[in-house]
Amino acid sequence: MSDDPNLPSNGLSYKQAGVDIDAGNALVEAIKPAVKSTRRPGADGEIGGFGGLFDLRAAGFTDPVLVAANDGVGTKLRIAIEAGIHDTVGIDLVAMCVNDLVVQGAEPLFFLDYFATGALDVAQGTAIVEGIAEGCRQAGCALIGGETAEMPGMYHGGDYDLAGFAVGAAERGSLLPRSDIGPGDKLVAIASSGVHSNGYSLVRKIVTMSGLDWSDPAPFAPETSLGAALLTPTKIYVKPLLDAIRSGLGIKALAHITGGGFQENIPRVLPQTLAARVNLAAVSTPNVFGWLAKQGGIAEREMLRTFNCGVGMLVAVGADDAEALVTRLESHGEIASIVGELVERSGDAVEFEGTLSL
Repeated sequence: MSDDPNLPSNGLSYKQAGVDIDAGNALVEAIKPAVKSTRRPGADGEIGGFGGLFDLRAAGFTDPVLVAANDGVGTKLRIAIEAGIHDTVGIDLVAMCVNDLVVQGAEPLFFLDYFATGALDVAQGTAIVEGIAEGCRQAGCALIGGETAEMPGMYHGGDYDLAGFAVGAAERGSLLPRSDIGPGDKLVAIASSGVHSNGYSLVRKIVTMSGLDWSDPAPFAPETSLGAALLTPTKIYVKPLLDAIRSGLGIKALAHITGGGFQENIPRVLPQTLAARVNLAAVSTPNVFGWLAKQGGIAEREMLRTFNCGVGMLVAVGADDAEALVTRLESHGEIASIVGELVERSGDAVEFEGTLSL
């Protein structure tokens, strides 16, 4: 027992140091129904163990290649924290990982999350994990585990951070991009749901310049608040794209349009001999991008290298299959259109024609 009068007679506890074990246990119990709702063939275990299990044979694979991805939500979290809206950023977290898996032709199988905060708020944590579970359901993958880290002194106030880790699989020989990609293949754009999860440091700077609060009506969507509109979750393209790939349509490559926009992401799936020629006039650009461009005085090229500008996923497909692919994607509720083609590269890897409707 200590003789220091400033210490309690029974000694310090972890809770007095800022870590509430009981709150952590309460969160685990609160999220169990959400986690259970993501079960799928291959993943039937309970959370709470030291690791998550997945049975590839039970998932129907015979000779699989595993594909892994990890990502975060970035400074979009700052808006969620300041606006007090926590039930959608979990969808973003899953989307940023599983969309990177499907572009390689892989089916997302399971997901793990990392949630770090200064002081655990069970209601806040539950909303976040329920969003993660919703994202997993949309992607058809199981939430098989995660980590909640309560770290006083590292995070302050209501601050928190998220990271996600996803693993998928594809049968050997079916990965994308395909080797027969070539000039004349068409480019099909699949619409984004908005800003998704990239460029939010610039978004927040523009909002500060505008003088608006997160609770004010969004200038580009006045029926909802600015905070809620900018927190529209990233679209998850897994199910429609897996269906299209497995249907036999000639999908040769997929590009997830994230940080770096068109110029950085499209070349990642093209050989050095090919360039993408994109007709910007054929791209349907949501109102949020027009508002950001005008409010921030952002040039079109800067918009294209920072934001998705309305295209969340770009598909390279054989010319004979392009119209059928658009129709099939539309049958899943997606908005898709042909916006260009692949050509022999003579300069930049991405060539633009026309202008965006900002």
